[in-house]
Amino acid sequence: MKFSLLDLAPVPEGTDVATALKNSADLAQKAEGWGYHRFWLAEHHNMPGIASAATAVMIGHIASVTSTMRVGAGGIMLPNHAPYMVAEAFGTLAELYGPRIDLGLGRAPGTDMLTARALRRGKEADNFPEDVQELLGYLHEDNPDAKLKAVPGIGTKVPVWLLGSSLYGAQLAASLGLPYAFASHFAPAALGQALDVYRRSFRPSPYLDAPYAIMAANVFAGETDAEGTYLRTTMQQAFARLHLGMPGKLPAPVEEITSAVHPELLPGVNAALAVSATGSPSTVRSELEQMVARFEPDELILTGQIHDHSARLRSFEIAAEILRDF
Repeated sequence: MKFSLLDLAPVPEGTDVATALKNSADLAQKAEGWGYHRFWLAEHHNMPGIASAATAVMIGHIASVTSTMRVGAGGIMLPNHAPYMVAEAFGTLAELYGPRIDLGLGRAPGTDMLTARALRRGKEADNFPEDVQELLGYLHEDNPDAKLKAVPGIGTKVPVWLLGSSLYGAQLAASLGLPYAFASHFAPAALGQALDVYRRSFRPSPYLDAPYAIMAANVFAGETDAEGTYLRTTMQQAFARLHLGMPGKLPAPVEEITSAVHPELLPGVNAALAVSATGSPSTVRSELEQMVARFEPDELILTGQIHDHSARLRSFEIAAEILRDF
């Protein structure tokens, strides 16, 4: 089974954006050597702890420091952009770096509504299905009589993925015959149902012959179960702060999570992070095996917000050592 990485270019407390971008490039280079199949970056805005807002720019940077691993967006929030400009950006990436580029598309704003309005100024409506099909046309069709062509873009056939955390994305991906990635790393409730709907409803297309589903999971791997649990407290704190409308830089881990997150918030935070493998290598192996056996993804994409860069590297290295055996 292929395994991949989703990165948000996290900005830990005590560091800056420049360090975060350097760390993402370092992670990508090491991940390529560890056997990760693809490295995706996600579009988020107005969040002090996430530096991947200019996602296409980041993809170009990561592609420039790697050579074999696929690099792409997980994803571009299409309602924030004109499909034509997305086609030009990813067409350019494809022309620069060849067939290693992926384009995952999401429907969410990737931010708060105030920022969404700033991003979407001049864009009158959210017509996600129509925008997806328009974008596909710019990348795949080469009609010599067409008055409007994306250059670069036309004929590059950059693989387009649909991302989702509900049944909507699963249904649309199935109807268009596109590969699908489910955001179970933060919204796991509908995972099983969405994968079932996608697989049962899939219609073969010029883009894909059979359904292909990626499942996202968090991993917090250390040398012991206690270390993994300690590393996880960073993401628990970050989710709690986001829930309270107080996003910030990625917080340092704590020995006891209730010292940093109110006990009333913890059940909701832990439910959001339910699709996670946490602990020692043996514990992480067992939890990943259970996930894969239950949901049978075609590919697993891992993420995990860990404050210390060296600990983050080691966590993903442990995961790769495990997943190479799957």
